[in-house]
Amino acid sequence: MEKTMEEQLPVMAVEHDCILSKQGDVTIVFKAELPEIFTLSDQEYEAFHQSWIKALKVLPKFCVFHKQDWFLESAYKANFSSEDSSFLTRSSERFFNERPFLDHSCYIMLTKKPAGRRNATSLFSNLLRSSIVPEETLKPQLLQDFVDTCGQFKRIMEDSGFIKLERLQDESLRSESRRIGLVEKYCFLSEQENSFVFKDIRFDEGLAVGDKHCQLFTLGDAADLPGLCGSRINFDRYSTDKTKFSIGFASTLGQLLSCNHIYNQYIFIEDAQKTIQKLESKRLRLQSLSAYSRENMIARDATNDFLNEAVSQQRLPVKAHFNILAWSTDKEDLKEIKNKVSSALAQMDAAAKQETVGAPQIYWAGMAGNAADFPMNDTFDTFTEQAVCFLNMETGYKSSLSPCGIRLGDRLTGKPVHVDISDEPVKMGICTNRNKFILGPSGSGKSFFTNHMVRSYYEQGTHIVLVDVGHSYKGLCDMVNGYYFTYDEKNPIRFNPFYISEGDSLDTEKKESIKTLLLALWKKDDETFNRSEYVALSNALQLYYEKLDNNAEIFPCFNSFYDFLKEDFISILEGDKVKEKDFDVNNFLYVLRPYYKGGEFDYLLNATENLDLLKERFIVFELDNIKDHPILFPVVTIIIMEVFINKMRKLKGIRKMILIEEAWKALMKEGFANYIKYLFKTVRKFFGEAIVVTQEVEDIISSPVVKQAIINNSDCKILLDQSKYQNKFDQIQELLGLTDKEKALVLSVNKANDPARKYKEVFISLGGMLSKVYRTEVSLEEYLSYTTEESEKVKMNAYAKKFGGDIKKGIAAMAQDMRNGIK
Repeated sequence: MEKTMEEQLPVMAVEHDCILSKQGDVTIVFKAELPEIFTLSDQEYEAFHQSWIKALKVLPKFCVFHKQDWFLESAYKANFSSEDSSFLTRSSERFFNERPFLDHSCYIMLTKKPAGRRNATSLFSNLLRSSIVPEETLKPQLLQDFVDTCGQFKRIMEDSGFIKLERLQDESLRSESRRIGLVEKYCFLSEQENSFVFKDIRFDEGLAVGDKHCQLFTLGDAADLPGLCGSRINFDRYSTDKTKFSIGFASTLGQLLSCNHIYNQYIFIEDAQKTIQKLESKRLRLQSLSAYSRENMIARDATNDFLNEAVSQQRLPVKAHFNILAWSTDKEDLKEIKNKVSSALAQMDAAAKQETVGAPQIYWAGMAGNAADFPMNDTFDTFTEQAVCFLNMETGYKSSLSPCGIRLGDRLTGKPVHVDISDEPVKMGICTNRNKFILGPSGSGKSFFTNHMVRSYYEQGTHIVLVDVGHSYKGLCDMVNGYYFTYDEKNPIRFNPFYISEGDSLDTEKKESIKTLLLALWKKDDETFNRSEYVALSNALQLYYEKLDNNAEIFPCFNSFYDFLKEDFISILEGDKVKEKDFDVNNFLYVLRPYYKGGEFDYLLNATENLDLLKERFIVFELDNIKDHPILFPVVTIIIMEVFINKMRKLKGIRKMILIEEAWKALMKEGFANYIKYLFKTVRKFFGEAIVVTQEVEDIISSPVVKQAIINNSDCKILLDQSKYQNKFDQIQELLGLTDKEKALVLSVNKANDPARKYKEVFISLGGMLSKVYRTEVSLEEYLSYTTEESEKVKMNAYAKKFGGDIKKGIAAMAQDMRNGIK
């Protein structure tokens, strides 16, 4: 027998931002924003659990709490419309295009039943019969009282800090202007808001909505429930011998159940006194019958225990029901869906009951505004404390709206998420600075992650200075045409500290850095300089730059400065009667002779290319070959300091980043320690961030500078796979000030990676208040740009040569060949 939807629809109207049913039930709907999965600790789950209990206790009697979580199979849609996107960004978009994930939305519906309304059952459902609106519903004061109560519910939940609730307006509840409303969305199981395909609902051969074949699994009988329930359970995939990883008790029915499904959670608040009276009567009946059967005796004891708990612990008795509505367009998938749902319930120690006969009435009651017509014969008696355990507490990872950040992956599916680890945490008050401390053993993907982070920041306009040992950033530097300063015999390292680029000026800082450099080359560490020597160098620089202003043909470099000292400055000193003991110019010229043309190090300070260090946005100092050199290393150290300080002070409103890789250990012995201390404390005032990368825990402990200045002034801590330190992680935890929740997260990194995909995970802690683990999953083109594998770098350079040295074309060709299986 067919009926029209208009006849059967239990909703009479949507007005005053409420849904009114034909039986007089009034429903207020909230859209909820839940915490992200894998981010809550044991204590936070318990606090969230208590907030639900408090909020439910303010609801009036004859009220229905209906929480509906939609989990829809979706796919990431790439954005190719941006014209200014880079080669690597486009590669990333292509790589993630159509990446499947579960899209989650959550609605909380609070329904007030009119007093005296008869409870629905499977036999007396409004799917089977109609009714008239009771008079009570027409009283405006009753509506206002209910709205006020719902406001209290919202306030209690939001005050917990875990959830945001937004009350849905009329236009969101009903369909209009090519956007489907909540009522129709459920009726037709629409997966898109603009989907206006009307579908038949059939109950003859199971439940079917249009071409979707549905299965309904219920937790509506106390016999099917787990023996124990709580606010959280252990997630074995991410747990270790030392740590227990927590997820919500019902998480296996939510984000972890990978199929199209709706998880409906109902809690019915009845008249508590009447409920207890009914149970007392039941207990007395069972008492009198207990002598006839052991089942009656057990039932009597269970009823007695329930009543004792209700009275002694002031529990609120409620009725509850939970169900999963899962569907697929392919009937062949139903068996697999059944297995998935059964497995998810088994992880909670619950039994799955597949509804067939009562499925139509339960499905119908799931419609927004119709929860009051739920068949009460499919509910069980419990307390709010236990009922709340079965609520889904979590959602999927969310992207930041900030323009700054890096692309990482959601932990479950790898869905790309935009993560801001610099600006947003500072605006939210979670962090006070943008500095970062990165710890990851060799082979953990540390350089790979830093390459990815640095490239993201570069594309967002950041000026980046990298200090490296190991050539980790050569590929990326070539890709963006940055400056790469390194040393080898054929092409030694070259600088020009005397060159002043366009837009720059000879200010005090510039003069001081050149003087520091000249003094470092002239005097040994244990030699002091006197005041007159310092003044003489200041005068020499001032006069040298005045000469340059008047003689544009002279190129500023150490050679021309040396010529100036010999040809002009000696006579000036003689004219000023400067004695040798005050400034021994001949000694100065003799000691600095190796840096002048024809000398051993004549290349070092006379560069004619890569000069504009202030405006160049990507600069790498590769120190591997010179870190033990007594002459070159101190010079490079001073140049690095000068370059970043210059950027820091002169580039107003532009983000600056200095990333010091393992090189910091070598730099410490050259008086760089105080500079690092200064940087980490003051760089935030200049819209900058300082980052130190290390791989050994012992390095942190042995260096007081790292231990105090760096760690204490780095609000963002990034850790890669620490499994090899699992047994001595307490030491790391104490040094970095990590919480037990963060410890569990760190030790879960790479514990259960998807074997079908190539990626590593990374832990990020922001101020100790917001901690998550993400995937660092990238396209093949990005991988080839970041790789530190020597064989892959050699092959990539060979491909680039085929295209006249074009790195991008070389990478694109190599990636395509690798995808086609050509080695």
